[in-house]
Amino acid sequence: MTLMTDTRNPSDEVIAVVTTYEPDLETLQRQFVLLAGQVKTLLIIDNGSSNAAGVAALACGHAFAQFTGVPENRGLGWAHNEGLRRALTQGAGAVLLLDQDSLPRDGMVAALVRALREQRQAGVRVAAVGARYLGSDRGHSSYFVQFGWLRFRRCFCQPGQSQTEIRADMLISSGALFAREALETLGLMDEGLFIDHLDTEWFLRAGAAGWQSFGVCDAVMDHGLGERTVRVWLGRWRYLPVHQPFRYYYVYRNSVLLWRRAYPSARWKQTDMLRLAKMFLVFSLFTGDRRQNLAMMIRGIRDGLKGRAGQLHSDLLR
Repeated sequence: MTLMTDTRNPSDEVIAVVTTYEPDLETLQRQFVLLAGQVKTLLIIDNGSSNAAGVAALACGHAFAQFTGVPENRGLGWAHNEGLRRALTQGAGAVLLLDQDSLPRDGMVAALVRALREQRQAGVRVAAVGARYLGSDRGHSSYFVQFGWLRFRRCFCQPGQSQTEIRADMLISSGALFAREALETLGLMDEGLFIDHLDTEWFLRAGAAGWQSFGVCDAVMDHGLGERTVRVWLGRWRYLPVHQPFRYYYVYRNSVLLWRRAYPSARWKQTDMLRLAKMFLVFSLFTGDRRQNLAMMIRGIRDGLKGRAGQLHSDLLR
């Protein structure tokens, strides 16, 4: 099944997948309300949350929502793939992934569907199209990324710019609308990465296979990226999301795992190495739980070099 013609409601063949882990129920309820009427079906995949019963109760209050929960955290990769598999089985023409704190604005899904349809009609093999977001912590607008040498080119939507798509070498998974044919051809997410770089890996794989992706200026959502941010000078002033130390294990391990693979772009590899070198200095010397950050980054590098994937065992977090 492919996306509808212009005579159909844009939401008719789009299924949204929201993955949850210890979500804020008030924010989640807002998200469900905002999605109503924008998508055909909402699939909620809960990863062992202590408030899973509350998530299920919220889902029961919305006729278009379906809840699936497991008793333990199986990783974001598993949750994404479980939702994607269910969406494809239910006949989705395209699948929208959303984080639990992403709030779509009016018309976001319709704008994504329009862009996907227009690019396809132009003969482009489209992997996915993505929304831009306004950071909930500072209200700043996001940008779309193109790979350059030693840096990622930041491509912003200009004020007043409408019905514009910007070619992007990768998109963040939240707010991305994945074409059914791309998922069927390229496969789903790499569950072994567990949490970080899931979207990066998929888009690197898509790009290597000749598929293209686009950011859509008309598609807007509110979204948060980290527990908090820190302002640092890395060639220019920028805000970096600050995570709990264990997340840096996955960031570094998964980057090393991807560096060792053949298909990722050489430009991405080069720039990612430089980015992680800068992050290593910031988070091991200046920010947060520096000692634990350092330990997790070193362990991630070591396990990446050994080719280890999957979940970091809880006894290693102490």
